[in-house]
This record gives sequence, structure tokens and C-alpha cells, in this order.
Amino acid sequence: MKILIITIGTRGDVQPYIALGRELMASGHEITICTCAHFEPFVREYGLGYAYVNNDFIDFMHSPEGKIILGNAGSFWETIKTLAPMISKLGNLQERQMEDVWAACKETAPDLILYHPKALGAPDFAERLGVPCMLAFWLPIYVPTTRFPAMGFPELPLGSGYRWLTYQLIRKILMMMSKRVRNWRIHHGLNPRSPGFRMQLPDGRPIPALHAFSRYIIPRPDDWPETAIVTGFWFLDQVEDWNPPRSLTEFLSRGEPPVYFGFGSIFGRDPKRVTQIILKAVRRTGVRAILARGWGGLEPGDSAQSESIMLIDAVPHRWLFPQVNAVVHHGGCGTTAAGLLAGKPSIICPFFGDQPFWGRHVERLNVGPSPIPQKRLTVESLCRAIDAVMNDPTMRENAAVLGRRLRKENGTSNAAAFITQWMNEKGTDENIIDYCSPK
Repeated sequence: MKILIITIGTRGDVQPYIALGRELMASGHEITICTCAHFEPFVREYGLGYAYVNNDFIDFMHSPEGKIILGNAGSFWETIKTLAPMISKLGNLQERQMEDVWAACKETAPDLILYHPKALGAPDFAERLGVPCMLAFWLPIYVPTTRFPAMGFPELPLGSGYRWLTYQLIRKILMMMSKRVRNWRIHHGLNPRSPGFRMQLPDGRPIPALHAFSRYIIPRPDDWPETAIVTGFWFLDQVEDWNPPRSLTEFLSRGEPPVYFGFGSIFGRDPKRVTQIILKAVRRTGVRAILARGWGGLEPGDSAQSESIMLIDAVPHRWLFPQVNAVVHHGGCGTTAAGLLAGKPSIICPFFGDQPFWGRHVERLNVGPSPIPQKRLTVESLCRAIDAVMNDPTMRENAAVLGRRLRKENGTSNAAAFITQWMNEKGTDENIIDYCSPK
């Protein structure tokens, strides 16, 4: 079976799909990942096919406008308010993106399309090709439930009706922003109203939805349709052929396990300020530290390195995190999952999007302190959080127990089994969610 995976975003929006693609490829399927050209070498490194999308999204996020979004988008409503003045520019970006993705769909002629929700038009392209599609994502935001509100909405004491309504509001907003999808559908002879915005296939059945998080963090709601499953996280094993630099192994062996600090490819308006806060907190608390420069997230000068502070560029989280005392990061799903998998408490300093959401779950499970939004990050608040993750025995034990549970899950295997069965049965097996039930 030929499967096209479409995803747009940063590295955190690409890496989980590479993990899933590898699992599907091992099952005998032909996998192509359609994403920004920036990530083509990353995709091909793991033996997967690549289909082109321009780098407009990456370039925009590095622009002054993109930095404003990262600085202001602390919640769903803040994101909408920040994006409003940029709708025209973002619309043109989306139009070029849709052109590239549609070209990739025609060229690869897949039997199935898996898509990230930022891949605008993916369900419509699948409909035009006459093939099924599946949402493959790690946030509970598109399949309605009365158990909790959609990501980005607060948990208010307003009952199940409020929680259900949050999902309907998201659908309404997406439909209001669907002009380009509507125009594309008309141009290609389809009904102007896209069933994809209602999470429906053209025949009215639900679009299958794979949720790449753990049931130990967010249990699967019992009012979801059977085609919406929780698989477990999709981890990419980057350790197989990776050899750490000698300087890093020597630093790790010289003393107490350090605290890891890194914000990946996410950056704010003033990464130098954030870096100085981290360095002052490290010195004040007396912990040893590893600072990951990432792709613009931190800007420590070489003079920041010392006997107790190590600067690194890129290290596989699955290799490093088991060897640290705690993880301080932005709260992206992948980094959050990697820290929890290692059984380490996390301090989450979110910028935007899903990062505050994961920060609240870390706090709720008592595997980390309250998240510290980047706008409120100070030396004092970071010192208090470091003291908590280093000295709270209950928090550290909770993190260790959760890590052991996560290590027994195999999210990519669960997802691949679901995909294969659904394609074989076309959704007729009523026991399909058993793939992800506790063993």
C-alpha cells in the first residue's frame, strides 16, 4: 500500500511522522512524507520517500511577524487575535502550500493519505483522488467529547455542554477560514462544502483519527467514535547509529546528573534574555546544566560554558534524557513525551499553541511544577521550579512511575496496526480500538 503522510511545521511536526513512517515501511508499505523542503534530508536519512512543499511556513516563523505570533500566542483566543491582522499574508502562504501538496498527491498517487491538521486541504485532495484519509495528530482538538474541552480552551465549571461546544467553535472558525479550500473544490468539480471540516469522509463516515499521545496522560474518552483512537506516543529511535562526542560523555561522568535546558526550534522575541535568565538560575541553584542551542531557541555565547555548564547543538533526547536529573523545555509534545519517557520531572516554559496544554498536564500529574509562560519567566520563578524538580521526592517518584508505564507502550506499532486493519476492513471491525487497550 502506498501511503502519503502530509505535515507542515517545525521539526516537532515532522519527527513523529518519520517514526510512524518507519513502522509502516517495516510492515511492507511504501511511505512518502510531504513536508517543507528544509526537512528533506531528515526524511531521506531514514529511508522514506520525500515530496516537496516550499519553505514559506519556516521562513514566516523566522520573520518579525512570526516572532510576534510566538511571543503573543499563549492561548487559542490570543492566537486568533494575533493572527487576525496577518490573515491576508497567511492566506497567500496557504495557497502556495496547497498547490505544492496537491502536486505531491497527484505525483505519488497514494492509496491512503495521513495528515497533520496544518496541511490545509488534505481531506479534499483525498476526496478528489478517490482515496481515504486519516487525521494523524497528538492533540485532542478535532474529535468532540464531553469529557474535556478542546485544547486551548480553559476547563470551566460549565458542564458537558460547554466542553462539547468548544469543539463546535473550532469547526466554525475553521470553516470561516476555508475560502481557499472552497475555491479549490469548486475548481475541481467538488461540492463547495468540505466534509473534512466536519471530520467526515465523503460518504458521511467519520474520518479516522489517530491520537499520538498516551492514555496514561489523557485517557481515551468513552464517547469518541471507534475510529478515534489513542495510540501512545510516536518515538523515533535516533540512537541506533549515534555516537556521543567525547566532551559530552566526559561532562556527564564528572559529577551529579545535570539539568537539561532546551527550547528546540522554538524561539521568542528575545532568546538572549531567556538564556541569561537560565544561566543566572543555574548559578544561583548550583545545579550542573546542559544547554541546547537548538534552532534559535537559546543564544548562549561560548563564554557561558564552564566546569558546570555544557553547551550542545543537537543530541537525541532518548539518549540524553535518561542521564539528566530534570528537563526544562518549551513543552512541545515530542520533547514533553521524551522527558516523561525517561522518567524525569519536567519544567515547561511554554511559548504558544499546545505547549501550555502539555504544561498543565505535567502539573496535573505532579511530574513537574506549574508551567512558567515565557512572558513570566524570571530568575526567581525558574529557581523555584528547579528546587521543586530536584528536591520533591513525590514528584520525582511520580515521574519515574509514569516513565516505566510509557516504556511499555508502542505507539507506532498500535497506529500501524490500526491503519492496516482499517484499510483492510474499511472500518467495519467493531473491536478495532483493542489495539490500544491495556495489555
